[in-house]
Amino acid sequence: MTERPVIVRVTDLRHVYPDGTVVEYRGEEFRVHAGERVVLLGPNGSGKSTLLFHLMGLLAPTAGRVEVFGLDPVRQADRVRPRLGVLLQDYDVQIVAPTVRDDIAFAPRNYGLPEAEIERRVQAVAAELHLLHLLDKIPHYLSGGERLKVALAGALVLEPDLLILDEPFDGLDPASRAELGRILARLHRQRGLATIVSTHEVDIVPQIADTVYVLASGGTIVARGTPREVLTRLDLLAAHHLAPPVLVRLFHELNRRGLALPPAMTVEEAVEALWPRLRSPAPTPGAS
Repeated sequence: MTERPVIVRVTDLRHVYPDGTVVEYRGEEFRVHAGERVVLLGPNGSGKSTLLFHLMGLLAPTAGRVEVFGLDPVRQADRVRPRLGVLLQDYDVQIVAPTVRDDIAFAPRNYGLPEAEIERRVQAVAAELHLLHLLDKIPHYLSGGERLKVALAGALVLEPDLLILDEPFDGLDPASRAELGRILARLHRQRGLATIVSTHEVDIVPQIADTVYVLASGGTIVARGTPREVLTRLDLLAAHHLAPPVLVRLFHELNRRGLALPPAMTVEEAVEALWPRLRSPAPTPGAS
């Protein structure tokens, strides 16, 4: 099977902020393949947002190399940005129009797409994110979860090849977090969309990631692997102030108490592993 092309490559990146703060990405090269789902994990100050801002072309490297689709996202922004969807941590700043319909149409209209094509895309992405009933509403009167989906629709309407989301689960209630996780999984399944998500919500990671990077304070990449490879390393997570997912903690404790079970990443895996142990023959009537 042919390996998918690399669409993001970051090598020896170093950035110095005006206040002298240095973020330096050492260790393993950061790369993303077409259609790959990547999650960045790390404590505050590990440089997750700084890395994403370089990919978006919002920051220029002090040293090192950043390539998105083989291009420099700062110097060749006009060729990179139409292929890039972005959801900022403060997604409200991305909502700029008086109605949901106009907000979703904002980017394609600025790129000069025909109005018929704009309307087709608005309808399609609104249906995809269950926003059709909100198209004529004022965005800022919507709930936080609804506004996030409006901003996400604005990122998806250009039909990007890569979607970048900076801490998208922050501040969402459990139902909205679960819905966003399902949306990201569906986008990958239906569109084959590559995604890069920074988050500290470890329980959602197995649902939305093929590859997980762990960043240490200051930007060093200390681990790269599948969700199972990374999230079951309790010593690694603890060293970088990350709690393991609830299911990983549960199965670790069960194993510590003598119940030999492979770690579960999802509820389905947990049921599959535990159900045979929980089943027992029905008691025989009259047996003492």
